[in-house]
Amino acid sequence: METQNEIQNDVVITKQNIFDLDYNGWQKWFTDKGVKKFIVKQIFDWIYLKQVYNPLEWTNIAVSTRELVNNYFEYKLPEIVYSAVASDYTIKFLIKLADGKTIESVAIPSKKRMTLCLSSQVGCAVGCTFCHTATQGFTRNLKVHEVVGQFLVVNKFLQERLDPKTHINHITNIVYMGMGEPLHNFENMKIATLIFIDDQALRIGQRRVTLSTSGMVPQIEKLWDFPPINFTISLHSAIDKTRSTLMPINKVYDVQRLITAIKTIPLKPRRMITFAYTLIDGVNNGEDDLDAIMNLLPKQVSKINLIPYNEFPGSEFKRPSEENISWFYDQLNSNGFQTTIRATRGKDISAACGQLKTIMEKKLH
Repeated sequence: METQNEIQNDVVITKQNIFDLDYNGWQKWFTDKGVKKFIVKQIFDWIYLKQVYNPLEWTNIAVSTRELVNNYFEYKLPEIVYSAVASDYTIKFLIKLADGKTIESVAIPSKKRMTLCLSSQVGCAVGCTFCHTATQGFTRNLKVHEVVGQFLVVNKFLQERLDPKTHINHITNIVYMGMGEPLHNFENMKIATLIFIDDQALRIGQRRVTLSTSGMVPQIEKLWDFPPINFTISLHSAIDKTRSTLMPINKVYDVQRLITAIKTIPLKPRRMITFAYTLIDGVNNGEDDLDAIMNLLPKQVSKINLIPYNEFPGSEFKRPSEENISWFYDQLNSNGFQTTIRATRGKDISAACGQLKTIMEKKLH
């Protein structure tokens, strides 16, 4: 956790961020300090309902408790340093962290919801060859407060800038599909998720939060210890040779081992596993690729989300034709697979993961 040191009465107190603890974490902290833990509900009301972060302003809480929290916690949020609105009203954010590192978040509107695509790491270590973030390498995991902070600063931006009469001006859904591999940052993402779905905190329903993973088998096998949200697996090919070319992680955890691990995910009734499949021309969009998908995935619990490749400068890969995309979709659908095609959003503002960060850092340097 990010900390800040402060000297009080010749004792150095290491401050942690107020957004780093979930409800149980706060209860334990107060118990350790000899304070009754029922106070946590009042504190969560101040932080997440009233959005008052300074403990000294929590007027219905004892002065001694306010001062205790103020002595041990700070409440800094990440900073939005750039935002861009696309023609389809997708909004891309470049967000600066306390150490000066930057990450991306994207607010994606639709008729009935506003989805926040947030990051879990600065960069990414997985190294998928078709992903722009992979070109930036890996710097570090995000802290809990940096994950939750993305939500808080973007949500405030939307509430201040969008007219609720014409736009949904608050976040209704969350997807962990930004920069990074969420399961590489398992514990921090777990705590952040508990804060997102907690009725005492940010009150996002379990069905409205989705974690996407490239296929970290050991962590997938630990998902019984993760909040019961939705899960998306980045498949991109059901053929080992092709998937290993696109996703080096497949050389360690191949397709069959991945599918075996997925079967251990505890699914609630009527829940499905979504398989993200980026369609790349001449790479994974042929008949052999279709056959491999249909032989691999169980229809009853699998949903396939086709993603036409979003090209970026320097990439060797190309987007398939609209005819090929439609054909691939039709073949899966006609064979009984629940299939969707993800619309390309924010193309005119470099909304694909990692693109804006690269562009802006070149301008700034």
